[in-house]
Amino acid sequence: MKITEVKIFPVNEERLKAYVTITLDNCFVVRDLKVIQGTTGLFVAMPSKKRKDGQFRDIAHPLNQETRAAIEDAVFAAFENELKSMGESLASMKRQKAPDNGSDDY
Repeated sequence: MKITEVKIFPVNEERLKAYVTITLDNCFVVRDLKVIQGTTGLFVAMPSKKRKDGQFRDIAHPLNQETRAAIEDAVFAAFENELKSMGESLASMKRQKAPDNGSDDY
């Protein structure tokens, strides 16, 4: 599987830094990934839906660490390019490991 396109949609909010759409193998799109400013740095959050009990549950997510790392690397590279085009830098923002929200139990 290859990530063939990454689109970044910057957001000017305190924690939410961008919405992201990725395309896999030029034939499958995943929308609504998010670049979030966490307590120890930036992370990529997978698309999620709020359940009736108030908890959020990932709609789509990688099943292994290698795929998660590939997605994060592609998203952060595209995010850095977007920041550079806006005259900013990712250097001032630290990257962190995505929080485990219990979504990998499928």
